Amino acid sequence: MTEIIPAAEILRVPVHPYTMAGAVRRIIGDVIAGLRIFVVTANAEIIMMGQKDEDYLQILKSADLVLPDGAGTVWAGRSLGYEVPERVAGYDLFINLLQEAVAQNLRIFFFGAAPGVAEAAKAKCEQIYPGVRIVGVRNGYFKNDETSDIIDEINSSGAEMLFAALGAPKQEVWLARNGAALSPRLLMGIGGSFDVLAGRVSRAPKWVQNASLEWLYRLYKQPSRFRRMLVLPKFVIKVLRNKSNNTG
Repeated sequence: MTEIIPAAEILRVPVHPYTMAGAVRRIIGDVIAGLRIFVVTANAEIIMMGQKDEDYLQILKSADLVLPDGAGTVWAGRSLGYEVPERVAGYDLFINLLQEAVAQNLRIFFFGAAPGVAEAAKAKCEQIYPGVRIVGVRNGYFKNDETSDIIDEINSSGAEMLFAALGAPKQEVWLARNGAALSPRLLMGIGGSFDVLAGRVSRAPKWVQNASLEWLYRLYKQPSRFRRMLVLPKFVIKVLRNKSNNTG
């Protein structure tokens, strides 16, 4: 029986304060037990998307596991009085789950990213983790009328774990909308992780990650993200106001 940890409520989003090891145990345990688990790794940007879009907020609330991806989410949880032990970064969780999938002989499907990227990520994964069972790949460029065919392709592969790299909020919306028709036990959005695994995009150096400055590194590498980063101070202000209202 996997451990169930109560959620911390951050701006109406239930964030489950697992450690990385605890999150991996919970997810793999559910998959092996044949239980469906819809996982979201929530950074400040995703939480703020939920403030603007009520439908998306309801999707976040419906997820089985919402993990604190990002220094902002960890800070917010702690500021609101919750014990949030550490950041559970989406890419690192993805890699840890791949390693466990090899150990447990679980089948995986890669869905998303630009044409050729999922294939490159699959090839890299097979090089790094001999024995990994990636039973299907499909890029993330599709029309709505192709959804049924994509679901059939995923289900017919026999995959038990589905990683969708469509970017937020699209990946969570797609997984929530089609979850009942999908056979894999794990449904998880992973943003740009295929690009990183395939070597198309580089992550920040480890010391930058440890200093909680990965967002700044991304901005340095991709200045076009500046407008998106404006959400961070808004997030901080909203959390502080929420804290004040709850303690006032």
